[in-house]
Amino acid sequence: MTALVVLVVVAAMMLVEQRVSLTNERWLRLQGAVEPRGDVFATMRWAYPSAFVAMVIEGLVSGEPGGEWVLAGAAVFTIAKLLKVWAITSLGRRWTFRVLVLPGAPLVTTGPYAFVRHPNYVAVIGELIGVALLVGARVTGPLATILFALLVRARIRVEEKALRHPSCT
Repeated sequence: MTALVVLVVVAAMMLVEQRVSLTNERWLRLQGAVEPRGDVFATMRWAYPSAFVAMVIEGLVSGEPGGEWVLAGAAVFTIAKLLKVWAITSLGRRWTFRVLVLPGAPLVTTGPYAFVRHPNYVAVIGELIGVALLVGARVTGPLATILFALLVRARIRVEEKALRHPSCT
């Protein structure tokens, strides 16, 4: 039962984030933002939700984890979500699912960006770990987290290049 509740909560949060992202994307494009070539967004857009679905399926099949794992997972997920919300609010209209760079705009160095270069991606990995703990996904949790971290690594390379040379995107 926990696994299904987790899936509904995660899906609802993803839908809210998608709406914010699309609204900001439209605004950024109107402002002249450019999108770099070579982004892994096309893969990320199905891999991220699929990771949660796979973990929930494993959780349903393997049974509920112990209470301490659920509490640990809830804590990790909550902290990750709070970090993500902080990152989103710090970027404001510049936050989207896509890498969109406004030429000439200064780099955001406030909020969590004052401490970590890519706090949103730290939060995403935290969300995956939190859900894995919450639902008891002992196989798909680590596997999904590692595979998604590889996508994030590729994404960061594209993003860093675009931030250094926005005209070369």
